[in-house]
This record gives sequence, structure tokens and C-alpha cells, in this order.
Amino acid sequence: MTDNILEIRDLVVKYKTDYEVVHAVNDISLTIGKRETLGLVGETGAGKTTTALSIMRLVPDPPGEIVNGEIFFNGENLLKLSEKRMRKIRGGKISMVFQDPMTALNPVLMVGEQVSEVIQLHEKISPGEATMKATKMLELVGIGNERYNDYPHQFSGGMKQRVVIAIALACNPLLLIADEPTTALDVTIQAQVLEMMGELKKKFDTSMLLITHDLGIVAEICDHVAIMYAGEIVEYGRIDDIFLNRQHPYTIGLFNSIPDIDVESKRLKAIQGLMPDPTNLPQGCKFHTRCPCCMELCTTRNPKISKISETHFVKCLLAEGIGRDTL
Repeated sequence: MTDNILEIRDLVVKYKTDYEVVHAVNDISLTIGKRETLGLVGETGAGKTTTALSIMRLVPDPPGEIVNGEIFFNGENLLKLSEKRMRKIRGGKISMVFQDPMTALNPVLMVGEQVSEVIQLHEKISPGEATMKATKMLELVGIGNERYNDYPHQFSGGMKQRVVIAIALACNPLLLIADEPTTALDVTIQAQVLEMMGELKKKFDTSMLLITHDLGIVAEICDHVAIMYAGEIVEYGRIDDIFLNRQHPYTIGLFNSIPDIDVESKRLKAIQGLMPDPTNLPQGCKFHTRCPCCMELCTTRNPKISKISETHFVKCLLAEGIGRDTL
């Protein structure tokens, strides 16, 4: 048996319309160990959410299509399973906290009913037992049992997110996918939700894929980090590898754009340019149009994945040793 709860191998996902093809995820591979947290970081449009939806087998088809790859969960290839089997895994073994709690909850059902429904779908217990467990789950995320019969519109944004987390963790999943769970929340509530997720992760012995833009959040709760750009993993490693020995120019740019409280400056050091159009990706390295280290070879040759250490991998010609002497 492998020590990894999740293994993605050579995943390719495209969205095809009558007029164009969106290259959303382009040949990515990553792993998540048991009881570990992987942070998936990148700009909007990098392919992070599509990766998460692929794991859940929720890529809308049409127009989305998983063109290539394998996704192993506990040694079982999810892409080979029947839809009936997949419905057992969703919510039971793998759960997802979606970006916007406003749209993740059913506005005409009481929040307690929504938690109870998930439990009844995946566990062979009576409605009364499901209600009791749902009440306990809401209490675990800081919502009192007196609010069991309230509707989503009666909750604040932070409280809605707590309900969504309660639903996701109701059946003690082995893997939790959290897609930017704190984006719509203010800083104080963000800290509370993150602390709560960390405690619940330990309590239920759950692995987690955390999708975020915030490197501060990654530093706080992740064990490994994958930096994603234009549908590719450009750097992957343990938290220390990425924060103390970053190698890819895009990763370096992300960290340089973080304000330093010890340095007085009038402007942030931003990465120049924009993410390339996923319907018309550039040849060679996808980052070369914005890269301060760009060489002529970068415009024609897509880099290989280079091994920096046993835990650290980078997709860049510089990591292959090409062009270092000329920079």
C-alpha cells in the first residue's frame, strides 16, 4: 500500500466549444500523503479549480473533458469508476468546500437539514440519528443547536462557510478539498475558519488539498506546496523548499510581490504582464512572456521537470542548468 492518499498522473483537461479549445490543465502530476496538506497556489485562471473538480469527477461535460491522465485515490483510479460508485465516494470519502458558500448552500432548506442529508446519503442510520450527528457537527464548527432550523440567508458569510465545512466533514472523509475557503471573508473571520479547519483536520485524521492565492495561509497550515501556472505545475516541494529555496522565476515573482513590513516602499513589486490566454498558449515555456530571465530557447522548448532534491521539483530551463552562465 502506498503512503499517498491521492496521486494525480499526467492529467490533461480541456474545455471544447464550437469556436475554441481551452487548455485548462496541461499534463500535471502531484501527490498528497496521508494526513498531509498540499497547498495549490497560482493566479486566477491557472487551472486550480479544474484540478479539484477533476478529482471529484465534477468537470462539466460538455464542454469539459478529461483528455488524459490517472487519478488514484487510496489506490483506486477514480477515472475508471462508475458514476454510481463515484457518488458513494463524493461526500463520503472525498469532500469539497467550494469557493462561495452563498451558492454552495440550498437557500430553501434549513442548514441542519443540509448537513443531515449528507449523513443519511452515506451512512446507514435513522433520520433521528442523522439529526443528532448533524447537530454535533454544527456545534463542532461553532454553530449552536438552536440554529439548526435556520435558513442560509439568516447567517453571515463566515457562518455560512462554517456550515459548508460541517457538511464537508460530516462523514469523516479521508480527503478534504478546500477551494479558496476564506476568499470572501474578512481577515478576522479568515483566521477563525483556518484555525477551525486545522483542528478538525487533526480530529478526523483527514488529508487536505488547499487551493488559495494566499502564501501566508500556505505557510501556516500546509506541508507541501505546488505552484501552478497556465495549467502546469512549475514548482513543487515541501513547505521549506518553496519558502526558503524557491527556484522558478514565477515562484520568486509571487514572493517578491508580498509586502515586507520591514522595508519601506511605495509600490509592490508586481509580476509584469498577464496570464496567457488558455485558448492560445505560447510555445515553449508558458511563463516566458513575463519572465525576467527569459532566454531565446525558452520561447521554443517546454522545460522538463528537474529534481532539485528528493522533495523539490522545478519546471524551468535554469533548473536544468541551461543558460545560467549567460544571465
